[in-house]
Amino acid sequence: MDQTEAVAALGALAQDSRLAIFRLLVQAGPPGLPAGQIGERLGLAPATLSFHLKTLRAAGLVEQRRDGRSLIYAADFARMQALLGYLTEHCCQDDPGVCGLAAPTNEDCGCGG
Repeated sequence: MDQTEAVAALGALAQDSRLAIFRLLVQAGPPGLPAGQIGERLGLAPATLSFHLKTLRAAGLVEQRRDGRSLIYAADFARMQALLGYLTEHCCQDDPGVCGLAAPTNEDCGCGG
């Protein structure tokens, strides 16, 4: 991940509803959630939800797939890990043990992939 991509991802997450959507999708794991369920759980109107999902997708943080008539959204765990890696790269003068920071793994996020 480069600086431009990191700024786009962080910018997308720098809004209450989008952060809540992303956290919900991280919690849901790779299967994701239908758009309707996301809206219901977070109390977002369809047009508002669509706007926020579009922003998260443009930043590469959320993936979309069609399942019949439903649109399913899921967090892009590889992209999330890349963002975390970018933020912690060269942490503590390249010695993350100094601050107790370990490199995140797929097991840490529970995404398994």
